[in-house]
Amino acid sequence: MTYDVIAPGVKYIGVDDLDIDLFEGQYDVPEGVSYNSYLIEDEKIAIMDTVDVRKKDEWEKVLEKALDGKKPDYLVVQHFEPDHSGSVKYIMEKYPQVVAVCSPKAKPMFERFFDVDYGDRILVVKEGDTLSLGEHTLQFVMAPMVHWPEVMVSYEHKTKILFAADGFGKFGALCKEEENEEGWACEARRYYFNIVGKYGAMVQQLLKKAAGLDIQTICPLHGPVLTEDLGYYLGLYDTWSKYEPEEEGIFIAYCSFYGNTAQAALKLAEIIREKSSVKVSTADIAREDLHEAVEDAFRYDRLVLCAPSYDGGVMPIMEEYIMHLRNKTFRNRKVAFIENGTWAPSAGKKMREAMEEMKDITVVEPMVTVESAVKAKTIEDLKVLADALIG
Repeated sequence: MTYDVIAPGVKYIGVDDLDIDLFEGQYDVPEGVSYNSYLIEDEKIAIMDTVDVRKKDEWEKVLEKALDGKKPDYLVVQHFEPDHSGSVKYIMEKYPQVVAVCSPKAKPMFERFFDVDYGDRILVVKEGDTLSLGEHTLQFVMAPMVHWPEVMVSYEHKTKILFAADGFGKFGALCKEEENEEGWACEARRYYFNIVGKYGAMVQQLLKKAAGLDIQTICPLHGPVLTEDLGYYLGLYDTWSKYEPEEEGIFIAYCSFYGNTAQAALKLAEIIREKSSVKVSTADIAREDLHEAVEDAFRYDRLVLCAPSYDGGVMPIMEEYIMHLRNKTFRNRKVAFIENGTWAPSAGKKMREAMEEMKDITVVEPMVTVESAVKAKTIEDLKVLADALIG
């Protein structure tokens, strides 16, 4: 999927990154990522955000082709995270007439990142301020902590485009979009909960502001430009940012030393499927993408944590998983537990204590204890737990 003209006077000038292995140094991106940038051509020309320095040279060629000999007047810096501000210094040096437009909290970041005082070449805008480019007018909307404190988004009145910063972004290079069989939501969900998810209250504030705008196109800083059925995307963001389950279903997250705990987790999934039509998903969090497991925990309304005991506590990878859930404000879910222990089971107690520290968590009884290996009694206990989860 590629873009050129998005609307009259508005061009896509972003680039794909298929060389990256970990986004933000931690999130697996097997299909790469796009760094989106846009150009508004009018009496005045504005560049909407830049790209990661990793792809500066490629972006420079795209920009110069789009400018076709013209010179930009403004650089709108909506978000200062380096994957978007990485080429800001290049623009400021190459085009000495350019004025950078940013929020009040973004202004000091120029000097922090680039060690340069741009003085009056920085135009600070506040909530509701506008910038006329001619026929096109940008209105600036502050979006603090979505997901950095300096973030703002921009609404262009003529084309009814919302330049949404990191909002409505997703993993995956645009050139891979046509091969994507899972649709927008899958990688957008993983992106949202792992990157923006902690700040649901701030996303809600932004959604309320966006409701007062006539939006026909959403231009995010990662992923495809959204032009149709915007209610679908806005609705998902509303659900996600309220920490409400997106679907009814049970996600079973497990880890296992020698396979016995895994056997119990998978047996529970089998029993649930035999007893009901409830959707069940499972993941070995030690071997599968941990951040995708975070996504699935938020996706469904029920979660089962399964882990063996270890050093008087719980297997470390489960501790890490629960930490990620806590950090992303996991809440409003039913949670059940399966533990394993040969001489002093401790995993269940530790998992339960950690989850009960989170808000609006309902524990589903009974906790199942696997005594070393899955036996007939274990299966009977799993059947009781399955009934409680289905109930």
